[in-house]
Amino acid sequence: MINRCFCCVTGGDSDPEPAATSSRRRTNPARASKNRTSVDYPWETYTLKELLQATGNFSESNKLGEGGFGTVYWGRTSKGVEIAVKRLKAMTAKAEMEFAVEVEILGRVRHRNLLSLRGFYAGGDERLIVYDYMPNHSLLTHLHPHRGTPSSHHHVPLEWPRRVAIAVGAAEGLSYLHHEASPHIIHRDIKASNVLLDAEFVPKVADFGFAKLIPDGVSHLTTRVKGTLGYLAPEYAMWGKVSESCDVYSFGVLLLELVSARRPLEKLPGGVKREIVQWAAPLAERRRWERLADPRLAGRFDAAQLRAVVETAMLCTQSSAESRPAMAEVVDMLRFSGGERRTKEIVPVAVTVAGSSDEITTTTDLDDVTAGSSEPLDRRNWKLTRLR
Repeated sequence: MINRCFCCVTGGDSDPEPAATSSRRRTNPARASKNRTSVDYPWETYTLKELLQATGNFSESNKLGEGGFGTVYWGRTSKGVEIAVKRLKAMTAKAEMEFAVEVEILGRVRHRNLLSLRGFYAGGDERLIVYDYMPNHSLLTHLHPHRGTPSSHHHVPLEWPRRVAIAVGAAEGLSYLHHEASPHIIHRDIKASNVLLDAEFVPKVADFGFAKLIPDGVSHLTTRVKGTLGYLAPEYAMWGKVSESCDVYSFGVLLLELVSARRPLEKLPGGVKREIVQWAAPLAERRRWERLADPRLAGRFDAAQLRAVVETAMLCTQSSAESRPAMAEVVDMLRFSGGERRTKEIVPVAVTVAGSSDEITTTTDLDDVTAGSSEPLDRRNWKLTRLR
């Protein structure tokens, strides 16, 4: 089954791009029987015994996190290397395909801001993926410590420069997937728990189990909806229409979460739910940038950078997919927020009131926000302009 999955993911006999060198390399098992000259991949094939020993038989005390796809455990190999091992929860055809997609994609891509694949095990009813261990866990555990492991409860709030660096790095990783990987890759599950942080807090976009490969010339696909509520683009959540702009929307939500440390979907009194963009858009329209900052920062942030990051998020989360920027443009906008001279800003379009010759800027007072509305705010009145 696993061999058939690899063939489906990679499009048959087409060879992948050359991968980075490694001290231990293995041949793609899906192609070894077809090609006399086998294709080398920089992954290792582990034995089940090795991974059981490394993780203490998947000890509960070694658990790092759990999701719909599987459970992740910390481990240490016999050579003293710290690893993270994802173990599939159930062995179904659907789960095996997701396993094959993730292994294949991570074996193809190499970027500083994408999580590296160390290897895998596939045998019997076990499917295990081995990654480099990220000692600073996920972005989620820093923004919402109570949702992480017990050790993450003691995380100090991320300082502002580090938040900007994480935003830029994650954007660069996504930009690589959208614009440089061949074929292009749509992640489909961008969220705080899928941005991992290494020892130096360098962000690594992770978890490619839901990823889609987009051939050249294809603008979008229609598929079953996967992902996490609060991060989903409207056209994807409603119609299953997936494109690179869906990742852009999710990344915009992630930017607002990174800035404010608020949940992407919060429950209000009475059981109603509000998306983070519904909370943030009125504040951004009124230029109340400081109200969007995480209170734990206690005002310790660069005001111009904060504005630039929020403006970028507003542009990314527009209702119209065609109006959102490409990830390469998002990287440029965030690099401006990192200290380079900015040449663009996002402003509300001035509209003319009927019967008046004066132009006014449309805004929404905080008290007028419909707290329980499930409809995303319509930000078609936002546009990208150039600063003079």
